[in-house]
Amino acid sequence: MSDRSGIFAGDDPFVIAQRWLGEAEKAEPNDPNAIALATVDADGMPDVRMVLLKEIESDAFLFYTNYASAKARQIDATGKAAFVMHWKSLRRQIRVRGVVEKEDGPKADAYFASRSLKSRLGAWASHQSQPLASRAALMAEVARVGARYGTNPPRPPFWGGFRIIPREIEFWADGAFRLHDRFRWTRKHAQDGWEIARLNP
Repeated sequence: MSDRSGIFAGDDPFVIAQRWLGEAEKAEPNDPNAIALATVDADGMPDVRMVLLKEIESDAFLFYTNYASAKARQIDATGKAAFVMHWKSLRRQIRVRGVVEKEDGPKADAYFASRSLKSRLGAWASHQSQPLASRAALMAEVARVGARYGTNPPRPPFWGGFRIIPREIEFWADGAFRLHDRFRWTRKHAQDGWEIARLNP
């Protein structure tokens, strides 16, 4: 595609995404890796929340969460998710839609071990998405699990990663007079080649 140049140039969308994220890390004041993750519940009602993307792999996007959370239960039920990553400082965004698989092995163990102790204890203490009596009750649970596991808590069996394997990736950049640049990469299966189309703003 002759006019896909500059910030859109490249034959691998994951490399482009990594490049854009790298540029955002120099410009965004907070959480350049934040994504708005969308799922649907059992009634088909959409649900969205901010999570932190932890890795752009060679063929997928990876984040971690509590497997008992609402988002995890919804992903388990459908096997699908979407997200948007938006950077005001760069006036760019990336949209992704795809299928999801768990990352529940050594890679999840290694990431969990790299987190701060308080974050690891918090993962054990929080019954994510469930009602909470008070913040004091949460802090008491953190203290309880701290007494149990000490300074090296293992990864909880209910906590791990989700890998989003895209069927569609869209790169968007702001244009003058709302004439934005948009390129959509699509494929039916992970092993397929990408089809690329420029979209109207």
